[in-house]
Amino acid sequence: MTILNLGTFPPKQCGIATFSMDLYNSLRQQGNKVKIMAVSDNSYDYRYPGAVVFNVKQNQKQDYIKAANYINTSHHIQLLILQHEYGIYGGHDGALILEMVKRLHKPYVLVTHTVLPHPDKHQKDILNQLCQRAAVIVCMTRKSADLLINLYESPPELVKVIAHGVPQFKVQVQDRLKETYGFGGRDVISTFGLIGPGKGLELGIKALNQVVKLHPAVKYLILGQTHPMLQKSEGESYRNMLEELVAQLGLQDNVVFVNKYLSDEELGEYLYMTDIYLSPYPNRDQAVSGTMAFAMGCGRAIVSTSYAYAEEVLAAGRGLLAPEASPEELAQLINRILGDDTLKAQLQQQAWELGKDWSWPSIGRQYTELFNLILDDHYIREENEINYARL
Repeated sequence: MTILNLGTFPPKQCGIATFSMDLYNSLRQQGNKVKIMAVSDNSYDYRYPGAVVFNVKQNQKQDYIKAANYINTSHHIQLLILQHEYGIYGGHDGALILEMVKRLHKPYVLVTHTVLPHPDKHQKDILNQLCQRAAVIVCMTRKSADLLINLYESPPELVKVIAHGVPQFKVQVQDRLKETYGFGGRDVISTFGLIGPGKGLELGIKALNQVVKLHPAVKYLILGQTHPMLQKSEGESYRNMLEELVAQLGLQDNVVFVNKYLSDEELGEYLYMTDIYLSPYPNRDQAVSGTMAFAMGCGRAIVSTSYAYAEEVLAAGRGLLAPEASPEELAQLINRILGDDTLKAQLQQQAWELGKDWSWPSIGRQYTELFNLILDDHYIREENEINYARL
């Protein structure tokens, strides 16, 4: 059996590409044979590894048609994993992906990374069509599952919740890491990910401006390079704006920009060095955050704005949520943790209790069990009968 994963893939730098690579590795560890169908934008000529057997140019309609034909005629491919996020496929709202799925003769698992609670008609129609044709629909939170069933009219029996995977970071001694990086004796706040508007980093910087009044030695690490697509279209204008804001507020000694794409090893060190992980997304509809999942996996104390993913995973004392995306509320929560070691330890323990089950080997096993179920002859016959009954 060969499983084919469709989505972006390294060396492209984006969250879906990282997810696809981690899923690929975890499935192979479970004994699966996995190949990659990569989606490439037109701006770069990526040098893919040998696992990539087909390259779909994002905006080329014929590539989607050829991709369907490749899958249908490849006897060794039994199952497709389709990573879905509106922005990675071509056409308005990524509509070109429908040119492929409506021609497929093999089952696919739809992995939903963006489940909008207030989609426009076109966005809703695209995801609805993808869900109606899928063998199984995977989402990463219970809230997303409810939306898929109640708003996008997905068959409830096909919707499965599997958490976002987390690398198996090596556990590190925090004080030793701080000494190594030159932050000995300081409280460290961090945010990581590809940088661009919509990440709320200006909120984090403005919040820090109030935190330093009580904790003048605190360091805020903004980890990650500018998103490559944004850099190509706008250069470093967003990062420059952030740096100007830091200068205006006189926070040059408190804010550190680590302008690079971090390896898992580097990221693990920065996370274990972190006292508070700050997730300041201003968009309440954010359905998934891989960066927050990583922080949970390392058992960090987390302060976040109240977006959809954060509200679910930080419930029951696993983190602190600001009701509004305001610097004042974020600063108040950060100060609570920095002033209370007992609270910080409680938040770390609660985050760790959930995040420890999100390691990629565990997630890979869950996907493998799901794939085996789909490819079971009895299961396929039952699903076909259900689908025919809907027609």
